[in-house]
Amino acid sequence: MPEEEAGHCIRVLRLTEGDEILLTDGQGSFYKAAISRAHPKHCEVNILETWKQPALWNFNLHIAVAPTKNMDRMEWFAEKATEIGIDRITCLNCRFSERKEIKPARLEKILISAMKQSQKAIVPKLDGMTDFKSFISAPFDGRKFIAHCEEGEKPLLKKTYRAGENALILIGPEGDFSPEEIELARKNGFEPISLGESRLRTETAALVACHTIHILNQ
Repeated sequence: MPEEEAGHCIRVLRLTEGDEILLTDGQGSFYKAAISRAHPKHCEVNILETWKQPALWNFNLHIAVAPTKNMDRMEWFAEKATEIGIDRITCLNCRFSERKEIKPARLEKILISAMKQSQKAIVPKLDGMTDFKSFISAPFDGRKFIAHCEEGEKPLLKKTYRAGENALILIGPEGDFSPEEIELARKNGFEPISLGESRLRTETAALVACHTIHILNQ
């Protein structure tokens, strides 16, 4: 087991040799195991049983969001989106982004913790800071949406998305996407959408988008 997980098992949970635990590889499998060596840095186990977790949803959900200036808010979104269910998170570097760098390792730990807490067997994929222009030109097999605050025709996400469709949703920074970014996204097949009448914070908008897709698929 990884050292951090071993320490938690032995020092925090006070498990000993022979105790059974439930493990996951973060790639879709669960493992029932018994501790064979109770060491806080090098805990070893014997695998007793293995099974795949059935798919929890039948669509792919990818949210690309500009990280907030206060990283706590981005971490909150990553945690809650993982609990609800998300396949991939991309950190966007936009024109008006107030944060240009992140520490992926910190977010990865949060994703793993939220995966375990919500009893899932797949950890969402995390992309570090990615340039907006290069990102929107990448292929995606599904519907592509951009949520922005500019005037214009923007149907509600719940009115335009159809259950079962793969979805890629762009959420901008605190200062919103620039008009040039919005137009460039439209030219690359992104559909402008609204998340409601209220103006939402970045992390709230991203979570509302995530939850809306799941509600529409229930």
